[in-house]
Amino acid sequence: MNTMLFSRWLPAIEKTSIVRKGALGVAGLAFVGGAVAGPAVAAQAAPEHVGSPVSQSVMADKDHKGDKGEKKSDKKDRKGKPSRDRLVPRGVQGEQSRIDLSAEQAGNVRAIVKATKKAGMDERAAVIAVGTSLQESKLENLGHLGDRNDHDSQGLFQQRPSSGWGSVEQITDPEYATTAFLKGLRQVDGWRDLPLTVAAQKVQVSAFPQAYAQWEDQAADLVAEAWNNS
Repeated sequence: MNTMLFSRWLPAIEKTSIVRKGALGVAGLAFVGGAVAGPAVAAQAAPEHVGSPVSQSVMADKDHKGDKGEKKSDKKDRKGKPSRDRLVPRGVQGEQSRIDLSAEQAGNVRAIVKATKKAGMDERAAVIAVGTSLQESKLENLGHLGDRNDHDSQGLFQQRPSSGWGSVEQITDPEYATTAFLKGLRQVDGWRDLPLTVAAQKVQVSAFPQAYAQWEDQAADLVAEAWNNS
């Protein structure tokens, strides 16, 4: 593929290129490296919270609200968008970065949000997914980059066919790629309560584990705008 077609974003990709480890293990459950390891193949994912009859996340919500249930005002702000507490429950970490989005990139945000909702996951999951994609591909559904490609990583999340994430056609499909990422995220214990960069790193296993943190603020804003329009 002619790498000149990708000249507008190659510097950003080169700056934050991801070093991947070995191929997917037979079991596929213990990640040797995020997008390297591929999605887990266990018949049933382990529960996110063990040892308590009530989900810790539910308890945390109740403690935070101070009542028996979640009020409508806690779910959405006055403009009908998801509340900031649901999008970024622990606030952002470190200096934040922003980029202007093209129509294609904005469409990929909506595709990620739509796939997240279809998977039955919440706004926080969408923020983690969008923030991860901002770091991995700047929300571009990248094809093969030739000599500058990070092995065979492609798509919104730079997933690798050789590591079990799926075929090229699959991982360059936004819905499939998002669903595969979320499958890995589900298996991260307590992912809702983790900073974005920690949750993303446990799935992706980047050589720059703190790099995802810089996109949390923009990811939250993008999900807030897209959540009720996807």
